[in-house]
Amino acid sequence: YRMLRRLSLAIAVAAATSASAWATEAPLSTKTDLISVYQEAAKNNAALAAARAQYMARIEAVPQARAALLPNLSATGTVQDTRTSIDSVETPLGSSSPANSRSGNSYQANLSQPLFNAAAWFQLKAAESTSQQASLEFSATEQDLILQSAQVYFNILRAQDGLATSKAEEAAFKRQLDQSNERFDVGLSDKTDVLESQAGYDTSVANRIIAQQQVDNAFQALTTLTNRDYSAVDGMRHSLPIMPPTPSDAKAWVDTAAQQNLRLLSSNYAVDAADESLRKSKSGHAPTVTAVASYGKGDNDNFGFTNSGQNLAPRYGSDVAQGQIGLQLSVPIFSGGLTSSQVRQSYEQLNQSEQSREQLRREVVQNTRNLYRAVTSDVQQVQARKQSVISNQSSLEATQIGYQVGTRNIVDVLNAQRALYASVRNYNDARYGYILDNLSLKQVAGTLSPADLEALAAFLNKDYNPDTDYLPPDLAKAAEAQLRGDSNY
Repeated sequence: YRMLRRLSLAIAVAAATSASAWATEAPLSTKTDLISVYQEAAKNNAALAAARAQYMARIEAVPQARAALLPNLSATGTVQDTRTSIDSVETPLGSSSPANSRSGNSYQANLSQPLFNAAAWFQLKAAESTSQQASLEFSATEQDLILQSAQVYFNILRAQDGLATSKAEEAAFKRQLDQSNERFDVGLSDKTDVLESQAGYDTSVANRIIAQQQVDNAFQALTTLTNRDYSAVDGMRHSLPIMPPTPSDAKAWVDTAAQQNLRLLSSNYAVDAADESLRKSKSGHAPTVTAVASYGKGDNDNFGFTNSGQNLAPRYGSDVAQGQIGLQLSVPIFSGGLTSSQVRQSYEQLNQSEQSREQLRREVVQNTRNLYRAVTSDVQQVQARKQSVISNQSSLEATQIGYQVGTRNIVDVLNAQRALYASVRNYNDARYGYILDNLSLKQVAGTLSPADLEALAAFLNKDYNPDTDYLPPDLAKAAEAQLRGDSNY
């Protein structure tokens, strides 16, 4: 009963501690939840907006490459003033014929249609692969935002529970310091006990200050993510099921990742784009065939017509029209080694993309297996850490009793208190570690979606108070059962 009562007292003291003692400047907005954080991040996150702009820019490579295979129509117009002076042998020495001046306009349209251009075709295929790569990379960025939203959110809860633990620890050390002073005043202990208790209390104060800073930093990360300030977030219930990964087979997760990991799929298109670029470089040796047509109308001076009877003297007359149509064949013969160099360069770029894909594949396999083991370990750790809290509470009570009867000293009591609150921190770290590792496993497997956040949101508690809810509600009952020696608790 005494052990249970003191455990409840520690929690009550932490809850009753004045909020103003550890108050921070209140953010502008109100309380939020996990889904709202993700939605705000999707709307306001600068990194996602930059990724979206990059994606929209990269997919423009397709219409730009396609343009080289489509008709090209251009038009030109000329407004020209011509002044002509002709010397003649019949003209007296020192004189010339009068100058003639005229103005003329001309218009011309040119149409070209590539009939065979291997380089342009392979460039289009490379651009299409690049566009698919960009789409998958942007989808991967969107998926990253899901995990990032969860990480920022649960880091806040982790920091808040850590602060609540530090407050309770500080309150416990303060009570121990007060007891040491009382015992010293009545002659039941020496000054050493007081000094040891004072040192423990001072350390707990420093730890609480650090914990408060971590809470502030966590909320600042939330502001950076969403571009909004919040004062509080909904907490996570201790009733969240801690289940092993499904399927319970690491190989199945690796196979899923190999098929669905977005960045790995993106690397496949990067290889395809490099392969098409190599073909484009090789086609630099191939001829091109283009259909060309033109039509022009205007003053004959502007089209260069001459009077055949008067050498190169222009014939002044009415406007003329001119039309042309034909095929243009271009055969590359020698370009100073440029094409051969481009082929070698493309070979190496293809090799680079293939090696990068292989490296990424190995990393995906490694991360999938590691995260699968992490989640499996987290499942066991959460229960073990919870039991550790119960055991350390019992150990502290026993040590305090020993101290009262003289079989234990103050150092033993202080160490037992530190061990208790360390176990509380470890328990909450394991809880949030399980949640984030589980989401990370789904991300590397390529299956993470907003539905996973919605499933977690079902276990949020809008009335969560870190100062009272950082410990599971059944802890007192478990401690009482342990006191009775019940092995089934």
